[in-house]
Amino acid sequence: MRPFLVLPFVALAALPGAASAADAPQAVDITISDKGCQPERLDVKPGRVAFKIRNASRRGVEWEILKDNMVVDERENIIPGFSAVLTTKLDADTYEMTCGLLSNPKGRLIVKVAAEDGPAAEANPANFPRLVADYKSYVAGEVAEMVARTRTLTDAAKAGQLDAARAAYAPAHLLYERIEPVAEVFNDLDKSMDARADDYEKKEADPAFSGFHRIEYGLFEKRSTEGLAAPADRLMKDVLELQSRIARLEITPKVMVGGAAELIEEVASKKISGEEDRYSKTDLSDFQGNLDGAQKIVTLLAPDLRSRDPALLGRVEENFGRVDRGLAKYRTADGFQSYDRLAPEDQKALKGPITALAEDLSKLRGTLGID
Repeated sequence: MRPFLVLPFVALAALPGAASAADAPQAVDITISDKGCQPERLDVKPGRVAFKIRNASRRGVEWEILKDNMVVDERENIIPGFSAVLTTKLDADTYEMTCGLLSNPKGRLIVKVAAEDGPAAEANPANFPRLVADYKSYVAGEVAEMVARTRTLTDAAKAGQLDAARAAYAPAHLLYERIEPVAEVFNDLDKSMDARADDYEKKEADPAFSGFHRIEYGLFEKRSTEGLAAPADRLMKDVLELQSRIARLEITPKVMVGGAAELIEEVASKKISGEEDRYSKTDLSDFQGNLDGAQKIVTLLAPDLRSRDPALLGRVEENFGRVDRGLAKYRTADGFQSYDRLAPEDQKALKGPITALAEDLSKLRGTLGID
């Protein structure tokens, strides 16, 4: 991934309801090189941990904490030569860490209680059962629609129907973008379905390159359906597996609330440059998908936000409107204009309100007291 903007990190300690100085998180340093994580193993105590992640590789990276191929927490968009901070709360367990390229070995993160510390305090997360249930219902509906649209895409690609497959690509991928906070929980499926060529050593020529963007590459860059049968079958299998896993998934408030910020931050830091859909130029469709997904989360949270920080909610709602009006200029009868038709000043006009929205959404977890 090649980010072009690093948004300011908003430490939870600076937000309402944050921990006191006495409860400051453990500070841990880790470096990502071209070969993997240094150190390859980290040992920390349970509780809040502030990981300072330095990117010493030649590519933009994300750093993820995984448990059984599910993302526990992550920090995205770390530019080569820069550092970023991820503050999170961890229970005693054994985790994995992603370390740059998908081909790099994963690191180990051991969270355990030191003998002299006694038992760790139990987590007390925010309790939003109804909101989480409503959000899961929304996600389930979007996934069902994604299954149908992806089948249209993959059937056309396998049948050699180039024009039909090209027309089906953006509508199918938009659904993935709407539910990305939940889809990204499953690290193995997310990498299989939505990784870009930059995540692989040989880029487009890498045999492991798969998913939506592998099909996009064939349809729009190669202008051919040749060789797409196997990637199409794998994508369809992955989409159905994603649907099955989401049905059994217990979505946490952290995934839901943090997801709103992550969706828009990704647009501001990467997609605004045209990085996402570099072959099809359907980036504006993905922008809309991310906006829809984030706006749904904020709509569900609005009553609680209004009672805690009405000014923040007002700014968020105003910026959603500004972004939506900006996108509306480029809508067409069957979607959006090709992104390469936008002039640099058009992209700049979109970037301002998207960045402002991302910065405000990054405050939601702290405002709502969710670690």
